[in-house]
Amino acid sequence: MVFSSMVFMCVFLPAVFVLHCILPGIRAKNALLLLASVLFYAYGEPVYIILLFISTLLNYFCACGIDRFQNHRKGILVLAVICNLGILIVFKYTDFILGMVNSVTGFQLPLPQIRMPIGISFFTFQAMSYVIDVYRETTRAQKNYAKVLLYISFFPQLIAGPIVKYHDVAAEIDQRTVTLDGVALGIRRFSAGLCKKVLLANTLGLVADNLFGASAGSINGAGAWLGAISYMLQIYFDFSGYSDMAIGLGWMFGFHFKENFNYPYISGTIREFWRRWHMSLSGWFLEYLYIPLGGNRKGKFRTVVNKMIVFLCTGIWHGAAINFLFWGVYHGFFLMLEEYIPWIGKKGSAVKSFFQHVYALLVVCIGFVFFRAETMAQGCFWVRKMFTGFGWNAGAMSFALQQMTPVFLVTLAGALIACCPVKKLISEKKWYGPVAYVCSLTGLVICILSLASGTYNPFIYFRF
Repeated sequence: MVFSSMVFMCVFLPAVFVLHCILPGIRAKNALLLLASVLFYAYGEPVYIILLFISTLLNYFCACGIDRFQNHRKGILVLAVICNLGILIVFKYTDFILGMVNSVTGFQLPLPQIRMPIGISFFTFQAMSYVIDVYRETTRAQKNYAKVLLYISFFPQLIAGPIVKYHDVAAEIDQRTVTLDGVALGIRRFSAGLCKKVLLANTLGLVADNLFGASAGSINGAGAWLGAISYMLQIYFDFSGYSDMAIGLGWMFGFHFKENFNYPYISGTIREFWRRWHMSLSGWFLEYLYIPLGGNRKGKFRTVVNKMIVFLCTGIWHGAAINFLFWGVYHGFFLMLEEYIPWIGKKGSAVKSFFQHVYALLVVCIGFVFFRAETMAQGCFWVRKMFTGFGWNAGAMSFALQQMTPVFLVTLAGALIACCPVKKLISEKKWYGPVAYVCSLTGLVICILSLASGTYNPFIYFRF
């Protein structure tokens, strides 16, 4: 897998980019990107590439059917949704469902242990949005299957998003322009995302893994907080780093994807946090689940119920485990709290804003403990240690201090600064552009050297 990272960075990506620039005509460029995307996914999932083809064919025919058979539009849509969700259930949740049945009934049903295809949740939701948009007449059904396959399988965002709607890129699939400025900005954005992953997320993740993987006796309050904060920062820079790389690659090939993160850790409420975190998923659930359920149009109680359903589904989307389910309900609970206690969400004085910010960070941090924990028991243990584990234990304190190496402390300081919208304050300065290019290219070289060293750290959201 280390070799594959180097091949992607040094061979695959440059070759695809150069060929994309020199090939004449949009058809040839699209054919190249389609071939590259299929090869990219087949390299990691040689068997499940067939599933990707089946999924895209299913949604292609359903969209065409909706467009052609007007009297059966709703039935075809229902069929498409059932089939897409069925694919997710079979490949992602079968073992979890059977395990729950066994634990409740005492049965001993065999678990098939189906290996989950990489990125299945992302490309399935993207395909569903296309069919639903055709049904809503937000977009027209695409008669060219190759274009639908390119839209769903495009390699920059295939594995971990952002989730792209077809009508946002349909025009660029048909006609796009690659400019020198776009390529330069794309390389800079890609490099920044790679630095987030390799230099920040991986360093923070090493500490989080050491602490969460340690024995219970090795963890005290200091270690619990250090592990929770490290993981909270790791998952942000890991996932937003991938999104930056995808957006940057899109620019290099003439595509413009919407932003997926907007400094979520400056939020003052959980509602604001979800407007800033994984915005493509939040927007998907808002548009295709929350609003169809009634949104906030049917009273406060119904609004709360709708939000709870959405966040229950958000938790389930992230993984087949009780802790992910709890994580979704947990966030839904605090959204309900903010709905019934509006004072929490109303802006006020600087002092109030400070406490709102602390509240939001604390809720998010505890939530991510359960997201990271292998079991609910470990999550509960971790939170208990965070708030009660302040007794002196020389071994546990020594273990926590061992994690705080100079490299980690420098990385932590850099991560905390990068969580804030510092870029917005300095981006208008004349010196920002040249300095940003120099820093991004320097970071790119350092990241390539780090990848060549042999350390393999996959993106966290690959497993979703």
